[in-house]
Amino acid sequence: MNMIEKDENIIKLFGVTNQIAELDLKRIEHKYKIDLGRSKKIVRKDNVYYPQFDLAVRNEASQMAKNYEIFYCLEKTIRKMISEKMNSSVGEDWWNSKVPQQVKDEVKKRIKQESDAGVTIRSDEEIDYTTFGELSIIIKSNSDVFRDIFTNPNGIDRVMSNLNTLRAPIAHCSKLAEDEEVRLQLSVRDWYRLME
Repeated sequence: MNMIEKDENIIKLFGVTNQIAELDLKRIEHKYKIDLGRSKKIVRKDNVYYPQFDLAVRNEASQMAKNYEIFYCLEKTIRKMISEKMNSSVGEDWWNSKVPQQVKDEVKKRIKQESDAGVTIRSDEEIDYTTFGELSIIIKSNSDVFRDIFTNPNGIDRVMSNLNTLRAPIAHCSKLAEDEEVRLQLSVRDWYRLME
């Protein structure tokens, strides 16, 4: 073996050893939920203060993020389904003609609160200001429109009530217990089962 081959082997061995060490360090970070500062982190403008939060809180936030994503997707999907179904069955003025007055009043209050607070409004669509309970009311009060999607209106109330209960800790930055994470997954399954 000549000198060049020997040097190449040493370099390869160094690379493999480095990869093994990196994997071991990654396992340690994951197991003990610590950050050893090995990765180069790009500090974005919105991330400037994040490292100053307690590591335990950051880890909890990271674990809770997946639950927030599930709720975000589910709420957006339900609202879109209701809007599209009502639009196609009733027409573009469905909000004014087919949504119960109590829901419209609550939504109007929320829109006014945001407007009075001087913040950017979240949406131009009233349905984006509804709660799970109100979405359930819209579906049930228009059961003729949703008959081909939902065969069991009582199931809608139960599933939406479960989802609304599970939503509270997520929306108010509390940790969701492990059992409740399972309940969330089951409730999402139940929602889709209602549409089978």
